[in-house]
Amino acid sequence: MRSRIVTIFILAALVLGAGMLGAEEMNETPTPRISADVTEQLESFKVLLLNGRVIADTVWVLIAGMLVFFMNLGFGMVEAGLQQEKNSVNICAKNFIVFAIASIAFWFIGWGLMFGDGVGFLGLKGIWMLGGMDNSPATGDMYRGVYSAISWAGVPLFAKFFFQLVFAATAATIVSGSVGGRIKFGAFVIFSFLLVGIMYPITGHWIWGGGWLQERGFWDFAGSTAVHSVGGWAALAGVLVPGPRIGKYNPDGSVNPIPGHSMTLATIGVFVLWLGWFGFNPGSTMAAIAEDIARICVTTNLAAAAGALAATITAWVVIGKPDLSMILNGSLAGLVAITAPCAYVEPGAAIIIGFIGGILVVVFVIAFDRWGIDDPVGATSVHLVNGIWGTLAVGLFAAAPYAGREGQPPIGLFYGGGISSFANQVVGVVTVGAFTFILSWVAWVIINAIMGIRVSREEELRGLDISEHGMEGYPDFESYMLK
Repeated sequence: MRSRIVTIFILAALVLGAGMLGAEEMNETPTPRISADVTEQLESFKVLLLNGRVIADTVWVLIAGMLVFFMNLGFGMVEAGLQQEKNSVNICAKNFIVFAIASIAFWFIGWGLMFGDGVGFLGLKGIWMLGGMDNSPATGDMYRGVYSAISWAGVPLFAKFFFQLVFAATAATIVSGSVGGRIKFGAFVIFSFLLVGIMYPITGHWIWGGGWLQERGFWDFAGSTAVHSVGGWAALAGVLVPGPRIGKYNPDGSVNPIPGHSMTLATIGVFVLWLGWFGFNPGSTMAAIAEDIARICVTTNLAAAAGALAATITAWVVIGKPDLSMILNGSLAGLVAITAPCAYVEPGAAIIIGFIGGILVVVFVIAFDRWGIDDPVGATSVHLVNGIWGTLAVGLFAAAPYAGREGQPPIGLFYGGGISSFANQVVGVVTVGAFTFILSWVAWVIINAIMGIRVSREEELRGLDISEHGMEGYPDFESYMLK
């Protein structure tokens, strides 16, 4: 037995020595050889992993886009609930048709203007209809140079298009509630096409399409400015051109409140919007990155909660009652404010951002009323004011490790960063606001000159449901209530 063990050790030593001698003679370290079959299997495994990741990212992006699409119901319910019963059909019709308009406008012209390669001001390729390919996994590297600005997202081209479409539609939906109660349905349809087809994509190109603001270092992760402020500026112009609703102001300028007809509908709508925002903000990663989407969900939720609490406290102090409409708008204000910085800030900062947003919305709802700006749903206070605030918050609260690295915004001013990042945010807010407001004002004025944008006094007093659509939201509602 011992002799056999000794023999095995001797043979092993001889083999090992021969191998080392051969390696020295060849002056190289021996490497294991992998058969062609194994190499082919490894390559197949890599392709399988890549395809699995693309599938996961695509499913996540599409589900997030569907959640944002569902927000159209939320906007419709909020706007209908906060306006008079006689205009409920009109509000629902506008919120429904606006997505159809956006789908066609963004397909034919908006997508190319926003993401097509071009100059710093606008995209010049892929205009008039969605065509060509980019370098996403679904199309490979066959063609480059059409949609380079969105090629960073590793999902198929149509997934990118759908996700960006639902954002574009959101900007137009914001306008609907602000101009409610006095605007012709046809005028709103035309303006919505212009907003989604031209105005929104141009400023979107500046911010997300490789345009001059993006090159400058302006940051807006999910659209506090790109979506919400743009919709808010367009809404403000739409409010100012036709003026306030009949009966909103007395001859001395004092305000007559015109309450909404269903706070129940408004509450349901805000819950739908809060849910949809979990697609709006985390979905903007356009990839199923577990840590990022989970953290963004938390910052988004905390800001909404803080906004609702701040609006409750502020309304209680200023108005004397915890007004439900203010509470609802407070949560929306927090959501709008966190939309730009949601990926770049800590949860604690998200609470501060949302809390300030909740205060701002109460202050500006009251201020706009006193300034003669009749916004029935407070959309300008929610989306315009807090879109501005949220965009500026990036330059104040962006924190490591979510900021400061390549491909991320610089550290915010409150975390030891310089003034330059905040200054870039100010430049973006001012230029996008000026461009959108001026063009929206011009568009409303031209539409007014061609076809008129305001219904007649008799039609407004009777309600847009009957005058514009020939039906009522609640048939025989008054007679039923008198029984």
